[in-house]
Amino acid sequence: MADITRRFGWRHLRSAPTAHIRHHKRGRLVHDGRGLSFWYRSLSAALSEVPVDDRELAMAFHARTSDFQDVAVQATVTYRISDPAEAAERLDFSVDPDTGSWRGAPLEQIATLLTETAQQHSLDVLARTPLAVALVDGVASVRERVAAGLAAEPRLPATGIDVVAVRVVAIRPEADVERALRTPAREQIQQEADRATYERRAVAVERERAIAENELASQIELARREEQLVEQRGTNNRREAEEKAAADAVRTEAEAARKVRLARADAEVARETGAARAEVQAAWLRVHDEAAPGTLHALAATRLAENLPRIESITLSPDVLTGLLSRLGRPEGGAGA
Repeated sequence: MADITRRFGWRHLRSAPTAHIRHHKRGRLVHDGRGLSFWYRSLSAALSEVPVDDRELAMAFHARTSDFQDVAVQATVTYRISDPAEAAERLDFSVDPDTGSWRGAPLEQIATLLTETAQQHSLDVLARTPLAVALVDGVASVRERVAAGLAAEPRLPATGIDVVAVRVVAIRPEADVERALRTPAREQIQQEADRATYERRAVAVERERAIAENELASQIELARREEQLVEQRGTNNRREAEEKAAADAVRTEAEAARKVRLARADAEVARETGAARAEVQAAWLRVHDEAAPGTLHALAATRLAENLPRIESITLSPDVLTGLLSRLGRPEGGAGA
C-alpha cells in the first residue's frame, strides 16, 4: 500500500519499487511507473496501485477420481502482473487518495480466476484417473495439466497476468480410504517384520543349539578326560601299591634277616654266657664242694645278713647264742669264751 501524507490541502504519495502507480487527473494520465513519489490534490486525482512482484497463491479443492473416490488436492501457483496497464484497465486497482488503500479487492479476483482455472483442469485429469494411479502419478500429471491450462487461458494475458510456476503439493484421499490403502502396505511391512523376527529367532535358536552342542561336546570331552584321569590315577595307585608292596617285601626280608642275625647273635651270646655261667657255677660248686661245712654255714649266714635289714644293735640271750653256735658247728666252750 502506498504511503500518503497530508500537507496544506495537498497529498504526497510515495510508493514501493514493487508497486506500479497510475495517476490520472481530469481523465489524463499524469504519472505512470514504479516507485513514484509526487504531490497531488485528492479531489482531482484518480490513483491506481498495481503490485508487480511475484505472489504465491495457495489453493486446496476436492476432486473425484474415475472410481468415484474423493481426493483433496493441494497446490500453489506463483504469478505476477506483467502488464500493469492492462491489469488496471481490466481490474479495479484504484486506491483511496486520502488513505492509499484499495477500494476493491483485485487480488481476490485474480485468486478466484487462477483457482477456478486450476481446479477445472485438475478435475478434468482426475476424473479420468483411478484412485491408485492418481495417488502414484497424479501429482505430476495434475501439475503438467494445470500449468498447460493456465498458459493456454486467454483471460490471463488479457488481464496482464503471467503464471511463473505451478506446484502440486499433495493429492490425498479421505481418511478412511487412506487407512484402507495403507493396510496392505502395513500388513506387508508387518509380514516383513515378522519374517525378520522369525529369522532372527531362528538364528538365535540355531546359535543356542550350536552353543548347547558345544557345551555338550565340552562336557563329553571333559568326561572322557576325567575317565582317562581316573584310569591313570588307578594305574598310578596300582603301580604305587606294587612298588610299596615290593618295598615292604624288601624291607620285611631285610628286617627278617636282621632279626635272624640278631637272634643268632643273641643265641651265640646266650650260649657263650650260659657256658661261662656254667663254668662259673661249676667252679662255684667245686669250691663249695671242697669247702668245710662250717665255711659254708658262715657264707650262708653272710648272704643272709646281706639281705636282712640293717640292724644297729642286737641283744642275744645265752640260750640263743648257744643254739646258734651249735648250728654253726662250733663247740659250746668256744662260744662261752
